[in-house]
Amino acid sequence: MWACNVWIPFSLLWCVASVISVSALSQEEPQLGSVRVVFQTNYGDIEFGFLPTIAPKTVDHIFKLVRLGCYNTNHFFRVDKGFVAQVADVVGGRIAPLNEEQRREGEKTVVGEFSDVKHVKGVLSMGRYEDPNSAQSSFSMLLGDAPHLDGQYAIFGRVTRGEETLKKFEQLPTRREGIFVMPTERITILSTYYYDTEMESCETERSVLKRKLAASAVEIERQRMKCFP
Repeated sequence: MWACNVWIPFSLLWCVASVISVSALSQEEPQLGSVRVVFQTNYGDIEFGFLPTIAPKTVDHIFKLVRLGCYNTNHFFRVDKGFVAQVADVVGGRIAPLNEEQRREGEKTVVGEFSDVKHVKGVLSMGRYEDPNSAQSSFSMLLGDAPHLDGQYAIFGRVTRGEETLKKFEQLPTRREGIFVMPTERITILSTYYYDTEMESCETERSVLKRKLAASAVEIERQRMKCFP
């Protein structure tokens, strides 16, 4: 067998490597921010995170609704197995009445922040009307891949925990109303809360540091008593 040595310019190799690197990065999943939101439903909890670099205005809007407690007593009005579990608009979807500030925020619309992020299982996607800038507070949790939605609805987050709860949703009896498949039993969001994963980490580190400092203080005192009785 003959060995064939081919000389390739270093600059060409660098360009090829750069293209491969950029291509690989573009295929990576966008990173979640540090905030996590938990919806506590009558069938279990669902936790999700936000994608602030993909849909910053949508994230700000939804997170403000969460902080105001707008999703409390709201519900999932739509559960289409293998497709979506959709949260109702807070205006009209809640059991408890909205206060003035909640209603004002709930009635706001947000610009359509459409991106290249794919509609795959677990992502959060805003609901809207025909107007691309008509999204308010309703959004879907994808129960399966839905490529036909790509580029048409704003993806702003991803489910991080609660798949078992979503599976329970899919097992509920449903009825069809037009294009919507709806559960016959109400799936209520009993309450919501949020936390910051970075702050949680800091609290843990602070606790460890306190224990180390306490241990050091004990050792210093022991040495002092030994050397300076």
